[in-house]
Amino acid sequence: MGVIEDVYEDLDAELSLEEFTDAVESKVEQMGGLADEETAAMLVAHEYDDQEVDCIADVEPGHDDVTFLAKVTGVDEVRTFERDEEDREDGKVLNVEVADESGRITITMWDRMAEDAKKNLQVGDVIDVAGRPKNGYNGLEVSVDDVDANPEGDVDVEIVDEYRVEDLTMGVSDVTLVGELLDTDDVRTFDRDDGSEGRVANLSVGDETGRVRVTLWDERAPRAEELTPGETVEIVDGYVRERDGDLELHVGSRGAIEVVDEDVSYEPETKPIGELALDETADIAGGVIETSEKRTFDRDDGSEGQVRNVRLKDDTGEIRVALWGDKADMSIDLADEIACTDVEIQDGWQDDLEASAGWQSTVTVLGDTTPETESDGDQGGLGAFGDDGATTEAAVAATAGDETDGVCEFTGTVVQAGDPVVLDDGTETRRVRTDEQLRLGEEVTVRGPETDGTIDADDVF
Repeated sequence: MGVIEDVYEDLDAELSLEEFTDAVESKVEQMGGLADEETAAMLVAHEYDDQEVDCIADVEPGHDDVTFLAKVTGVDEVRTFERDEEDREDGKVLNVEVADESGRITITMWDRMAEDAKKNLQVGDVIDVAGRPKNGYNGLEVSVDDVDANPEGDVDVEIVDEYRVEDLTMGVSDVTLVGELLDTDDVRTFDRDDGSEGRVANLSVGDETGRVRVTLWDERAPRAEELTPGETVEIVDGYVRERDGDLELHVGSRGAIEVVDEDVSYEPETKPIGELALDETADIAGGVIETSEKRTFDRDDGSEGQVRNVRLKDDTGEIRVALWGDKADMSIDLADEIACTDVEIQDGWQDDLEASAGWQSTVTVLGDTTPETESDGDQGGLGAFGDDGATTEAAVAATAGDETDGVCEFTGTVVQAGDPVVLDDGTETRRVRTDEQLRLGEEVTVRGPETDGTIDADDVF
């Protein structure tokens, strides 16, 4: 028996010896004499051999073909698409979520197979899958060549009727989740590649096991402006995707989000303010001891932005928090206790740290805290501020434009460049002396001593 026959004997593929021999000869010719028959036979065998992986976690994009056993956990709708060739009918595609004890993955079926699978596959079915792994739009998936029911197969995966946040994993669909609405955002529009306009809005929802960002698309997006933080909502037919390393729950045309009469609460696991470090992203909570007026500014693209500062204190320290965008409109007053999640810790004034609550952050008013209701051992709130529980004079001072020991901080837009620079915050202007090269229309914050209405800026950022 020759080397070609030896390699063929170990091949697990539906291929005749004659077809295999022809493929080996073609491979030798293709490589221009760089490979002998044995090497070429091994290369061809690798291309044709099915790789039976032990579990879904072993599936990798580099595999040519894989086979594995899995349980169906979700079946999407069949979608149609136009093919590039004008003389071919529209194509059809179906995504099916499957899982085993090691993980989950999306398998994709096409055309007639997609239609048959939609009719015959049910959540909970155990199937044998054969296909080709590839990196798809939502991560690793398997394009199916063959799928067969395996009623005798045993896959120990629980089918979840109602998810909790901790149950969410990449790729799951048909998700029903009930949680407390923590934060909402305005609807934003964007242009798609086909010229149409899309709409998107974000929410944040939490339960006893954690929190998750929820993205509403197109006709579902306006729902974000109809809901109020603190309500209990039910998300139906959501699907999980990944963004910047974090899982998000998405709601499209098939999904919905409604207010329900259930008791669900979210308690953030916050980090003590005194333990915060520069450049980390953290969850914090505390009592409000300072507030400032909202400031507006013009962005480089001509749109208008807004920001408001509050200062939080717990029993380990205090920090200023910048509330950007819609968060600047929140009803937050002195003595409120608030939680801010996913805030970025940045450099602040005089080497102090500051927290920035942007679009990715959640800000939740936990309650109106007063000295009489706080005990000495409470974490955060106003009980940590001193025995008398009184707020300081700083509690009524705005952080923008205030003077403390002759030092002033002012944020505004550059309306005159040169010497001096003139900043305008929409209600007043300040002259600034600085060596920094600032551009007209740029929004900056300056800090330094003020003399005769001119700030000598030690810091510009």
